[in-house]
This record gives sequence, C-alpha cells and structure tokens, in this order.
Amino acid sequence: MFLRNTWYVGALSSELGQSLHAVKMLNENIVMYRKQDGTPVALEDSCPHRRLPLSKGRLINDEVECGYHGLTFDCSGQCVKAPGVAQIPRAAVVRQYPCAERYGMVWVWMGDAALADESKIIDIPEWGREGWGVNSGDAMTIDCNYLYVTDNLLDPSHVSWVHQTSFGSASMIGKPLKVDMADNGVTVSRWLEDVDVAPFYKKFVKFDGNCDRKQQYEVRFPSLAVIKAIFVPAGSGGEEAVNHPDVFLMDSYNFLTPVDDKHTRYFWFQLRNFSPNDEEVSREFNEDVRFAFSEDKAILELVQVGMDARPAALDLPIDSGPMRFRRRLQQLIDAEQAEVGV
Repeated sequence: MFLRNTWYVGALSSELGQSLHAVKMLNENIVMYRKQDGTPVALEDSCPHRRLPLSKGRLINDEVECGYHGLTFDCSGQCVKAPGVAQIPRAAVVRQYPCAERYGMVWVWMGDAALADESKIIDIPEWGREGWGVNSGDAMTIDCNYLYVTDNLLDPSHVSWVHQTSFGSASMIGKPLKVDMADNGVTVSRWLEDVDVAPFYKKFVKFDGNCDRKQQYEVRFPSLAVIKAIFVPAGSGGEEAVNHPDVFLMDSYNFLTPVDDKHTRYFWFQLRNFSPNDEEVSREFNEDVRFAFSEDKAILELVQVGMDARPAALDLPIDSGPMRFRRRLQQLIDAEQAEVGV
C-alpha cells in the first residue's frame, strides 16, 4: 500500500517541543518529541510490555517513561530502566525512526533505517534566497486515501470547478494538458493564453488585464507535489516568461503523509518572488491557500465515500497523468516489497 524507503513529513517544526506528540503514519503509531538540545526524535508509540502508547507516559529529560509500569526508553529505543526487574529484558526495545528537520518541518524515514539519507529530501533552491518570500505553511487532515490527493494534484482542470473563487476561472476550461513522465514522478502542465487572472492571484500580480498563465503540477513519488504558477501580461507567455519584469511566480510545495488507507495528513508552504518580508502578504496568502485547500478537502472526502460505495465507471482524458503516476508508484511499491520478501 505504501512506499516505505523514503522521507515523509511527520510534523511541523512548531508542533514539536519538550512534550510527547503522537502521530500516525503509514498505519504505524509514532511518538515524536525534541531532546533538550532541540534534536527531534521519533519512536514506536507502543510499550512492548502491555502496548500502552508511550505518548500516554512522561518525557523525563530525553527519555520516555511508560505511564503503566515505568519502563523507560532512550532516544535509540532501548529500555534503560525497568522498575522491579533485576535485569532489563532483551525484548524491552521500541523501534527508532530516523528524523531530519528542514523547511520548517520534521521528516521521518519510514523504511529501513540503514538506508536513510537526508540528501534524498527535496532540494528547494529558492528557500532562503534573496527576493523570495515564504508563507510559513500549515497542515490539515483529509479523510481520504492519499492517492485521491495525488490524483487531484495531477489534474489542473479541476480548479475551474472546485476553485472558482480562488485558483480557477471559466476561461481555462477545455485547454489541453501536457503529461511528462520522469524517473521521480509525473508532471502535468499547460500554458493558457489571454485568460482571466484568477481571483486568488489578481490582488498580487503587477499588471492589469488578461494574462498568459502556466499551470505546472509535478508530483514526485510517493506523494510530494510541486505546483508552479507563472503569470505574465497576455501575449508575453512562453519559455522566457520568467524573465518578464512583471512576472508573478509562486511555487507551492505540498507534502502528503498517509495516515492509513483512508486518511492523509497534508502539509504545505509556498514561495513567491515578491514582497519577501511583508508579513501581511504572508498572512493573506496563508488564509487564502487554506481556504482553497479546504475546498479540495470537501470534494476529496466525498470522493472517498463515493468510491467506497461504488467504483468509478469511467476515466477521462484528464486522468492520464494520475493513472500513469499510480501505475509507476505501484511498481515501485511491489519492487520494494519483493526485496524484503513481503
């Protein structure tokens, strides 16, 4: 069901401190916290004695004490204290998950710990670059399988119906899509010529009138999306558009962490090429993006209910990107499971 030898976002950096934070990822219960030096830790959230979640215990310095009988585990998952026991049992150990912190988020490696490599976390060149602003981002839980969200993120056409007051406009309907397959994912894109500036962007672009707009939705395996929005005055679109003096650029980074087969934790932030230090712009961006994503949430949760009740009866040409993504991801999952003998 899930690709495991990869990094998933476990929590926003702001969610972790000197307290126990329970999360569920890929059907596994995990407890996260920070050591006294600020380093994030992720452990299996289950005491091996009677399976009380460790998140229901206490954090004492850098160690977690079970709230049932006091078995205490260090940051590596080893039991270091077992009250009333002459010798700590060899089975008194919990799984430790490698962690890394980047882009205001704490990432967890869900597969073989020996394969964890921080260089495999997405590289974002614009992060911290002069002239680029960052919307700090947020998270929400969507009650649907993560693949319905990747379907949605590989479907630029849906914005004309789902996001009529934010990302979409009627002038976009029916425009053809280009689908590109790469080793690390699928990209769906299109240039829209002489179309309305959608409501979300109208307040931020530097020009009046219609625009040329590029929609580029790149979803990397297993569940990371980079959405690039380019706006320039009508008639100036194309490959050189990013050099236009009035170009609007927004890169939206979206990180999907499967909770289980019917729930997804959705993390995001955006980078923009204007007003880098304007807190009011960032606030407005954050509010508007959360509103737009809540529109997706409402649709996708009903899709989950509908698909549970009755499978889809047909596919449309716009489904080419999502279908190619799903097929290749399943091949990667099958290959990974074959390696470990599942």
